[in-house]
Amino acid sequence: MKKLLLTLAILGGITLSSFAQSSTGSTSSPAKGGIKFSIGAEGAIPVGDASDIYNAVIGGSIKCDFPLNASTFITLDAGYNSFMIKSDLKDALGQSSSGFIPVKAGIKYYSAGGFFLEGQVGSVFSTQNGGGNSFAWSAGFGYTFDGGFEAGARYEAWTNGGTIGQAGLRLAYRF
Repeated sequence: MKKLLLTLAILGGITLSSFAQSSTGSTSSPAKGGIKFSIGAEGAIPVGDASDIYNAVIGGSIKCDFPLNASTFITLDAGYNSFMIKSDLKDALGQSSSGFIPVKAGIKYYSAGGFFLEGQVGSVFSTQNGGGNSFAWSAGFGYTFDGGFEAGARYEAWTNGGTIGQAGLRLAYRF
């Protein structure tokens, strides 16, 4: 799994650096200026069965938006999520959090002004020894403000013999 992550990181870096060479234009308009990058903080509440073990999710992500036309972007997203284990289960499980690395691709559509809808699919990798990986998908909406700030809300689920779900928010700076 470490070789797969390293390969994805190298390929992503090469791809992003080659596209970054041709990126120009204003950062305030979501539909102008070519490729956009964003870095953001994330927070979520576990839902469904995940809420029996975890009480909160905190993390961060890096996203790249590739324009298809004036209102549609292909997205690549990678980050880190720390699921905080409920205090009454910490001793029994021998840890206070579980770490995950989601890697997703998707589509973002701007409907009017800075409002957008977004859907993504990908994989999530556990940072725990022997934790494995799961299929990940998310659907959400948000707004890109003038000046480069972006706020979004989403539902995200990870499935692998069961489902871990979360309702989350992302606050980011887009450049």
